[in-house]
Amino acid sequence: MVDATLLNNKHLRFSELQQEADTPANPSPPVQLSSSQLAEPKQPLRWLFLDLNSYFASVEQQLDPDLRGKPVAVVPTITDSTSCIAASFEAKQFGIKCGTNVGEAKQKCPEIILIKGNHPAYVAYHEKVKAACETVLPIDKVCSIDEMRFRLLATEASPAVASELAERMKLALRKQVGEYITASIGIAPNAFLAKLATDLKKPNGLVILQQEDLVHRLSDLELTEFCGINRRMKIRLNAAGIYSGKDLINASQRELIRAFGGIIGERYWYYLRGYDTNHENKSDKSLGHSHVLPPELRTDHGTRDVMLRLIQKAAARLRSNDLWATQMHLRVKGIVKSWDASTSLSPTQDSITMTERFLELWEKRDFTRPLQVGVTFTGLLKSEHVTPSLFDQTVERSHFNAAIDQVNQRFGKHKVFLAGMEKAKHTAEERIAFQKTWLMEEGKDDNHFQL
Repeated sequence: MVDATLLNNKHLRFSELQQEADTPANPSPPVQLSSSQLAEPKQPLRWLFLDLNSYFASVEQQLDPDLRGKPVAVVPTITDSTSCIAASFEAKQFGIKCGTNVGEAKQKCPEIILIKGNHPAYVAYHEKVKAACETVLPIDKVCSIDEMRFRLLATEASPAVASELAERMKLALRKQVGEYITASIGIAPNAFLAKLATDLKKPNGLVILQQEDLVHRLSDLELTEFCGINRRMKIRLNAAGIYSGKDLINASQRELIRAFGGIIGERYWYYLRGYDTNHENKSDKSLGHSHVLPPELRTDHGTRDVMLRLIQKAAARLRSNDLWATQMHLRVKGIVKSWDASTSLSPTQDSITMTERFLELWEKRDFTRPLQVGVTFTGLLKSEHVTPSLFDQTVERSHFNAAIDQVNQRFGKHKVFLAGMEKAKHTAEERIAFQKTWLMEEGKDDNHFQL
C-alpha cells in the first residue's frame, strides 16, 4: 500500500518546484561590489547536506555489537604497512584518522581493532540510508558513499522548518538503518556552504549557516578546513597574502582568481557570499584500480600477477560501461624505488590487447621492494565515437571478452580467466572509492551482502 501522506508531500513539493521554475533564478551577483561589502542581496537557505559520520567504521560497529564503544580502524589488508581507510569515534580520540599508517595507529592506540573492509556491506547500508532519507526529502544528488544533498523548497527554507527536517532525517536513520549510523547535517544558501557546515560540528551535528552569519562563522577557520583547499593550495594562497578564513572572505574577486590561479577563485567568491551557483566539479574521464600487495605477493612475479589481475578487472569494467580506452598508465609503488609507465592504445576494451602491451612495458620495469600496484585507463570513448582500426583484432577480441564476461555472470566469478593470474585471481577485490557508491559484479553472486 502506498503511503497517502508521502504522495501528498511529493505532490506538494512538485508544485513548489514548479513555482521555483517559474521564478527567475538568483540575479547575477553584482561583480562591481568590493569583497568587503558583504551586504549582498538576501540569499535564502536552499540546501541540506548530509555527511555520515565515520561511515565504514560505524557500519562495522552496527554489524558487530562487540565492536561498539571500542577503537576500530577499517583497513584494506591486515598489515602494518598499509593505511586506515576509516576510524571509529573512539579511535579518532587517539589521533587516528583516514590515511593514518597502521603501524603508527598501533603506537597511538595499542588496543586498536583492525577490520578488513567489507565493501559489499557498505553499499548495502548506503542503499538503506538513501531509502530512509527519502522518507523525509527527495535526494537531489548522491555525492559519495557517505554524502548526499537535498534541495529545500519554499517553506522548507525557513531555519525552523529546515532544522525540523534535519532532525527527522536523523531519526529516520536511527530507526530504519541503525543506532550506530549517525550523520552531521549542514544547511546553507548553497551546497558548498552546506557541505562545509557538516564539518563544523561532529559527530551527529546540525549546523545552519545563514548569509548574515558567514563572516562571523567562517573567519576563524583554517584555510584547509574549506572544501577543496589542501596543503599545496594553502601554500599558494599564503603566497598571495591569504592566511586565514577571514582573509579568504575579505579578498576581492580578482584577488581570489589570481590566488587560486583560475576560475575556481571566482567561484569561491560567489560561494562565500551565499550565492546558489550551478558550478559542478567535473573530473577528467578515467577508470582504474590500485591494490596494496599482500606480503606473500611482494615479489617480482607476484607484482606481475596482481597487475594482470587489475588489467583484467579494469577491462571488464570498461566493457560493462561501453567504454574504450586510448591510454594505459601503470604504476608500481616501491618502498625503495617506484616505477611508472604509460602507453597509447588504439581504442580498445580488449583484455588480451592490454595484456600484450603490459608485458611489453614490463620488460623495462625498474622498482625495488614493491608495495602497491595500479593501472589507469584514460582517454575514454563511448562506442559511437570509436572508429575501429582495420589493422588489429580489437573488435573481434572485444566480442570474445564480452562472451567470457557473460559466462562469469552466469556461472560465477573467475569461471574463465587468464592463466597468468591464477595465483592472484582472488586479490584486488572491489572497493568503495571517493564518489563511488556501487560495486561492479564480475560474476554471479559477486559482492552480494544480505542485511
